This record gives sequence, structure tokens and C-alpha cells, in this order.
Amino acid sequence: MEYDIREIFEVSFSKEDLEVLRNVLSGMKNPVDVLTFVGDICTFCSDTVRLIDILSSLSPESGENRLIRHHVFHYKKDGAETFRRYGVTRVPSVVLLDGQIRYSGMPAGEEIRGFIETILRISNGNSGLSEKVVGLLNKIAGKVLMEVIVTPTCPYCPYAAFLTNMFAFEAYKGNNKSIISDVIEAYENPDIADKYGVTSVPAIVINGELEFVGVPDETELLSKIYEKSQRAPRYRHY
Repeated sequence: MEYDIREIFEVSFSKEDLEVLRNVLSGMKNPVDVLTFVGDICTFCSDTVRLIDILSSLSPESGENRLIRHHVFHYKKDGAETFRRYGVTRVPSVVLLDGQIRYSGMPAGEEIRGFIETILRISNGNSGLSEKVVGLLNKIAGKVLMEVIVTPTCPYCPYAAFLTNMFAFEAYKGNNKSIISDVIEAYENPDIADKYGVTSVPAIVINGELEFVGVPDETELLSKIYEKSQRAPRYRHY
């Protein structure tokens, strides 16, 4: 089946879709800051900003604000240092948790589901990971970058992205900035997929090496992260 790439990234919701999204987001308890990074030469930046604006408008109110607090940064206006601070090298990018969770490319199509679930879990403070995994995860000090290669048409990609996001979330909760989840949209970033020889998605790259094609269980991912962290620079907890 052939897809029109432009249609995949088009931000278009029916009234029924909007009501479903509003109901889902009504489960939020605490505010979540969502940072969108854009630039002048960027095919899907305006679509990404519009998508997050819509999600923000559908999230519960908190005083004069919404629980999804959307912040937009433009390279020309806000400068390279702002982008470096959050580990952003491409536009559009969407950032959560001070850069511990990143979406390099628009979270479009199927990926919206995992993105919204990630926001909900952050808002409610519950990753859903087992206590055993969380306990072991918080002991990892070596730096770990998980790059999840996805496409908007892949039905399994949101599960892989959500899993790595929750690993990064639990580390963040423990003031451990050693673990980063970067969800990379392959249509917008084909050079990254090509660099790792990715021919099927979802694919999970850890510290520059392709480790999983498909969705691993949390113990498999933890084992591989631990292995990689032993050969990586150490992160100091402050």
C-alpha cells in the first residue's frame, strides 16, 4: 500500500477525534512542559506546532493555563545555545523532561498514541514499569542514548518508543540524567536510519549500535542498557 507522505503528517482531527483526545487527556493530574523546536528550513515544523497546540488546548485547565504547557523555540530567535541545552540538533523536535525524552521529527500518525501516553504517564508520575526494573534502572550511571527509529504508519512503533521513554522517565525521576530516549521519525531523518542499516521498524539503537528490531520486553531492554552503560562515561548524580 502506497502512502502520500504529506497526508500522513497533516494535522486533521474530526469532532469525534477531538472529543476522544479530550477524554484521554482528562486523566492528567500535573502539568507537563512540552518544548517544540523549529527553524526556517523545515517541512513539518508548522504542523508539529499545530499538533502540540491542539493537544494543549484539549488538556485540562489549571488556573489560567492548560496542563500541557507548550513552549516553542525558534533557532533564529532563541539561538543555538538553547538548542544545545536540550540536545536538539534537528527540526522539528519535541522535547520532554528537559531533554531526557526527545522526538526528532513530528510525532505523527501512529506515533501520536505513544506520545500522548508518555505525557499522561509523566503527568501522573507512573511509568508502569515493574518495581524490579525501576530499582535496577536507577543504579545505572553510564550514559545511555536510546534511539528508536519509527515511521508514522508503523502500528508497533509507539510501543517501542513508549518503553524507552518510560526508562528515561524513571531515570529522570531519580535525578539520573544518564538515560536519554530519542524517538527518530525515519521519513524526516532517513540519514539516521541509513546510518544504522535500518530496514524494518521499530528499531532500537543503543549507544550507536542497532540492538533490537521489534519491541523488546522491559527486562531485555534493561539488560542491554546495563551492558552498554558499563562501557560508557559515568554520570554523576547531583
